[in-house]
Amino acid sequence: MDLWVKRHVWPLLALGLILVLGGPLWAQTARTSPSTPSDATPNQSLIAPTQPTQPPVGGITTLPSVAPVAEKSKPAVVNIFTVKTFNSRRFGGRNRQPNRQFPGPFPFPENPFEEFFGFPQAPPQVFRERALGSGFIIDREGYVITNNHVVEGADEIKVKLDDKQEIEAEVVGRDPKTDLALIKLKKKGNYPFLNFGDSDKVRIGDWLVAIGNPFGLEHTVTTGILSARGRAIGAGPYDDFLQTDASINPGNSGGPLLDLNGEVVGINTMIIAGGNGIGFAIPSKLARKIVDQLKSRGHVERGWIGVVIQPLTNDMVKTFGVDSVKGALVGDVVKDTPAARAGLRHGDIILEFDGQSINEYGDLTTVVADTPVGKTVNVVIVRDKKRTNLKLTVDRLVDDSPTSPSLGGSNIDLGLSLREITPDIASRLNLEDSNGLLVEQVAPNSLADAAGVKARDVIVEVDHKPIKSLGDFNSAIRSHSKEEPILLWVKRGDRNLYLPVSLK
Repeated sequence: MDLWVKRHVWPLLALGLILVLGGPLWAQTARTSPSTPSDATPNQSLIAPTQPTQPPVGGITTLPSVAPVAEKSKPAVVNIFTVKTFNSRRFGGRNRQPNRQFPGPFPFPENPFEEFFGFPQAPPQVFRERALGSGFIIDREGYVITNNHVVEGADEIKVKLDDKQEIEAEVVGRDPKTDLALIKLKKKGNYPFLNFGDSDKVRIGDWLVAIGNPFGLEHTVTTGILSARGRAIGAGPYDDFLQTDASINPGNSGGPLLDLNGEVVGINTMIIAGGNGIGFAIPSKLARKIVDQLKSRGHVERGWIGVVIQPLTNDMVKTFGVDSVKGALVGDVVKDTPAARAGLRHGDIILEFDGQSINEYGDLTTVVADTPVGKTVNVVIVRDKKRTNLKLTVDRLVDDSPTSPSLGGSNIDLGLSLREITPDIASRLNLEDSNGLLVEQVAPNSLADAAGVKARDVIVEVDHKPIKSLGDFNSAIRSHSKEEPILLWVKRGDRNLYLPVSLK
């Protein structure tokens, strides 16, 4: 027993005595060590603190909360649900679309084999395609901005508010070139609305907030920054997108992109497929001008001068006698246009238009489009290495893409694809003038098809009102009562005839 105590107990007691007596001495040594400041407190960490980083610009040490923006803005953000109706006939178990413009080999209304063998012909079947998008209210009357692709061709439009109300809406005007549309709630009320901000004042890196209806998830709020501006991505002739990494997904189209003041600086429009954090929005500076015209006219009127332009390259600079690649190089001039009458030639470099500098060639398209029709402007060009001035009177751009108008926002599709008639089209079709609208296509089983409208007809009048543009057509049918047929006066070949289009 004594041996066991000597071997195990006494060493433990000795170790404890050393710790008791040596602890204060060790602690004192640590406090007075040259590696530690003599005025350090007993609880101060012995680990040297990390050197402070450079303070953030503006002194902001925490990210801002977007909760105030979301709370303020959400009541004016809406979800948009649309329905498009398609008609088709079924024959022999297969879809069959009669085409009156391009008939088959038999000079009869229908194929004689069908009648001979007695195949059953089912009545037309109706297919309904549903889609969703976003938008936001811009005034107390209930005008709503969204994307054109959200409501284009829709037969029914319903808008769901933040308080869960569902209200029918009608199209006021659309602009496919910028993918913007203006609709109006049919129910009168005193609605909450959002104000436009200045997209030009938003800086790269500023925080932005997107609110919308992605994948049907109502009033989803996401955040990001302004990644870039002035993006041209091939969506249209007036590309000038804001790029953001705020999450934008299918269903966000038409929703607002907000600054931290809760003002709209962009309209969310598209994403890059397969991209991560790459979304695009139409800047508010452009959207405001488009919306004002849609509200007052139902369509957008743009200036046009009749030139084909291209960018300058560094290899061209010396050849054309300019100092930089700024400006728009004229590749061609269309005959009998404002540019031709003003004396513009291919090879000219346009540096200024109506007092505005043309830094990149795409600037000219936007500047000309924004110039009032009929205005005479000064154009500064370089020709033969010499700077000179020309006077030019801006004309109206004639839309060269077929448009399918609907009945004054009531969304009743007439089934027509119409094109404004240019002098070139009039010449090719042997028309006496460019008045009226050319019918390019008639949808089978549509209202216009039932009325007997055919491709290559020219609509000269609607309800006894002369038609010279798509704007005239939209204005005429917008004022038409849905209880009565629309009376079209059309030119077909060398004769004119009236065609009533029944809406029932």
